[in-house]
Amino acid sequence: MPLHPQAEAMRRQRAAAGTPPLYTRTLGEARAADLADIRAAAGNPEPVGSVEELSVPGPGGALPLRVYRPESDGELPVLLYLFGGGWTLGSPDTSDAICRRLTNAVGCVTVSVGYRLAPEHPFPAAVHDVLAAAEWIAGHGDELGVDAGRFAVGGDSAGGNLAAALTLAAQERGGPALRHQLLVYPNTDHGADTPSVREHDDPLLFNRRSVAWYWGHYLADPADGANPLASPLRAASLAGLPPATVITAEYDPLRDEGEAYAEALRAAGVPVGLRRYEGMPHGFFAMAGVLDDGRDAQRYAADRLREALR
Repeated sequence: MPLHPQAEAMRRQRAAAGTPPLYTRTLGEARAADLADIRAAAGNPEPVGSVEELSVPGPGGALPLRVYRPESDGELPVLLYLFGGGWTLGSPDTSDAICRRLTNAVGCVTVSVGYRLAPEHPFPAAVHDVLAAAEWIAGHGDELGVDAGRFAVGGDSAGGNLAAALTLAAQERGGPALRHQLLVYPNTDHGADTPSVREHDDPLLFNRRSVAWYWGHYLADPADGANPLASPLRAASLAGLPPATVITAEYDPLRDEGEAYAEALRAAGVPVGLRRYEGMPHGFFAMAGVLDDGRDAQRYAADRLREALR
């Protein structure tokens, strides 16, 4: 179908403003513009019961965590949510509105982690950080006031990639035990040459040049793209991984590899809920303030997580 009218309106605004693609800017400019764009499209942040900033030990030093609690009593399930930004942009502020909505809609404690960014800290630094955060959460359930036996991980774009990598790393290490994985238009295969990569070259939308720019920052050596912790679709086996929710967008170069990962999980016996949003571009999940389908996708994700974490 054509680009959704709401998404087309955003595209026209960018065209009228002469907004340059992020991949044509310096890293500092791209990081600032990305956060500003996300805040403008995310909608008003929902109030939650409390937000707490923590610092825990990480493999590269202190690791910042942001903990969102709903207005609920008792021991709650926990979600580790990983922000997007191509492993190069982003911070817990990037996913703030998403984390607030999921906290309220799921009825869980949501933890966001400020993992290290590339190119200053290339692969596998971010994977090591999110694994350290997951292990800390699993080992400090009493301190956090959560039931670490009801533990899910999720993320969008590069955050979805890291969430998938985390499930593989946790399985290999024998923990932490994860109940569910939420993968929103995840990168799953470095160098993918799929129809969706080839089709999407619009400079006013996330496109194949965007994908190459991010991978170029993330991997110090292109050969690292063969590592399943960078490209989960290349894992020898996906059997035994947590049940998954996979969300994709029609106008997204990552669409096909996200859907291929969902099908690979199913083929390995992993229960999967896959939903494609027609007419939507990459990034729509974070645009719930201006895109109706962004709000719908967040509700769908929350419903799936709430069911999984009962």
